Amino acid sequence: MATKAQLAKLQKELAKQEAALAKGPQVVKPKATSPADFRRAEEQSMVDLDIARQVAAGKAEKAAASGAPSGGAGTGVGAGTDGVRKYTATDGTVFTDQAAYATYQASLNDTAATKLAGQQEAALASQASQAQRQSAYDLLLQQFKQYNLGDLVEPLKNLITSGASPSEFTIRLRESEPYKKRFAANAQRISKGLTALDEADYLAKEDAYQNLMREYGLPDTYWVKDATGRQQSFETLIANDVSAVELEARMISGQDRVLKANPEVLNTLKQFYPGITNGDVLAYVLDPKNAIKDIQSKVTAAEIGAAQKGAGLQVSQAGAENLALNKVTGEQYQAAAPTIAEASIRGGQLAAIYKQDPYTQQTAEAAVLNVPGSAEAIRQTKKLTARERDEFSGQAGRGVLARERAGII
Repeated sequence: MATKAQLAKLQKELAKQEAALAKGPQVVKPKATSPADFRRAEEQSMVDLDIARQVAAGKAEKAAASGAPSGGAGTGVGAGTDGVRKYTATDGTVFTDQAAYATYQASLNDTAATKLAGQQEAALASQASQAQRQSAYDLLLQQFKQYNLGDLVEPLKNLITSGASPSEFTIRLRESEPYKKRFAANAQRISKGLTALDEADYLAKEDAYQNLMREYGLPDTYWVKDATGRQQSFETLIANDVSAVELEARMISGQDRVLKANPEVLNTLKQFYPGITNGDVLAYVLDPKNAIKDIQSKVTAAEIGAAQKGAGLQVSQAGAENLALNKVTGEQYQAAAPTIAEASIRGGQLAAIYKQDPYTQQTAEAAVLNVPGSAEAIRQTKKLTARERDEFSGQAGRGVLARERAGII
């Protein structure tokens, strides 16, 4: 039989347990957020729940044995006005059957534990998602910093905390003004019906252009970069979808035709265009204001001028440029130069003798090379031929002016 001291101690312990149970099931919040901590907290909750059930069962037995009301696992146990014993669950539901009450209260406790687990899982998932976004941002920032482009990414860091997806982050990045300025050629490509290049392809093109320029000896002023790494001189090339192969072909063309050709051509080129250097000859094609046709016409004009000089003709930059504009090549002029020289001298003499319009080098060039004005030049040639034939009964007119167009008159 228990002593008074033992009974007093038991009653004190039961009173503590009753007070705890009266507060309802307690939610245990783990200090840490790791999965292991969560499992330990969940296990502790289940232990507490089991203790509560045992205590409730013990109190129920004690109450039944004594016939006196006592606290339950819910908000309380007591007798109603009709004398029937009642058990109140933590949500206010009242039972008269102890077993039904115990089962119901256990269900409420299980629901509370499940809710806690769900909340903990959601918190862990949110933290994992945040960590993934931060990792993606850090990786992107690191990659862009390798190309001195970190300033494009850093202003968008707030998108990480706002929960933006990687795809949305990419879209917002490409819509920012610093990004548009750095990859300006993409807007021009789109306007021309071409697809925009991604960052890697864009940078690869810039590197390929720069490597070619270095290889062919162009000065570094043609690939100078600004603070973001932008190389403005490359934008026209990228916008026009010029490949490294095509660019090299243009540079080889300029090199072969001028730097490795007749020195007189290079001298004439520099005479016509004093500001040109050897590097400029190749770099003209890279100048946004001078397309490949421009440098080709300059080189062709220089070739024509060199042929004129070699044949003892007058050298005229304007005249050479006009012939180049009308698709006369340096090779064509070189082949025709002797005939043009002979015809212009004889034609000028006859024009002076017969008081006709002056017969100039340009008249001979037009008649021989079939450029605009050739019809009038040929008419003038035939007129002089006829006058000479009439004057000397066709005898003295034999020679250079009696030939067909290849020799004029």
